[in-house]
Amino acid sequence: MGEHNANNFSDIEYVFLDRDGVLNRSLPDGRFITRWEEFELLPGVAGAIAQLNRSGRKVMVVTNQRCVALGLCSEADLLTLHERLRNQLTQQGARLDAIYYCPHDAGECNCRKPLPGLFEQAFRDFPGADARNSVMVGDSLRDIEAGARLGMRTIFIDVESEGGSRSPEADRSTALASAVALSLSDCVQQYLSPRGYE
Repeated sequence: MGEHNANNFSDIEYVFLDRDGVLNRSLPDGRFITRWEEFELLPGVAGAIAQLNRSGRKVMVVTNQRCVALGLCSEADLLTLHERLRNQLTQQGARLDAIYYCPHDAGECNCRKPLPGLFEQAFRDFPGADARNSVMVGDSLRDIEAGARLGMRTIFIDVESEGGSRSPEADRSTALASAVALSLSDCVQQYLSPRGYE
């Protein structure tokens, strides 16, 4: 089996997306999104997911949601929010094939990224998926570390690229990732365009 070029994404069949900061706007000051009224889909996200759908790729969300462990919302609240997210995307012609979430606090489980549990669950649910034909797209170091630990290619959404000062975490993420993009839309256009799949 030949070596994969880390920057070649043409053989990717499964796209794993972080939620907050990739699909929707993160709240300031590290606050958690606990209600639908706080959920704001980022520009171009629905169109980017629809492009991935048309390319025949599976699109899955993998998200840490410690707000459940902290008692800020219930698991039922989180499931309702995700159902509304799915409905909003459906209305815009886009589809998520699965959403995996970790409701635990740090140190309580094997599924909180950068640990591999959410991905292992996805690989069980989608037997064709493995680290070689999957990519992790995220906006934090834990997202990129999670993919790298599993041997997946990774794309870092660099939300600080247009700002002045950069955090050490953003610099480490950029160095570790297989590729860097400015947004999910930019990521799909640059690396996961449906060309050749339609």
